[in-house]
Amino acid sequence: MIKTTLAVVFGTLISTGAMAVPEQPSQWEKCAGVSKAGKNKCGALDGSHKCGGQAKFDNMKTEWIYVPKGTCDRITGGKVVKIVPAK
Repeated sequence: MIKTTLAVVFGTLISTGAMAVPEQPSQWEKCAGVSKAGKNKCGALDGSHKCGGQAKFDNMKTEWIYVPKGTCDRITGGKVVKIVPAK
């Protein structure tokens, strides 16, 4: 009974796309204003530092992370500052 229930639940998740893996992005966006403290990528937009992991607060407008193209505009507070090709 338990095996049958698990099989039905697993099959439903797969068929609804709940466990779908997104495609590899062809382009990335620099998305400013959404990184957590200490989790930013390279240098700040205002030049206040040149290294990743230096954001002092969450959601600083000068700190950024890479996200798949088309994602930043869907995040509250996100601002696209540059688009780059995926490697």
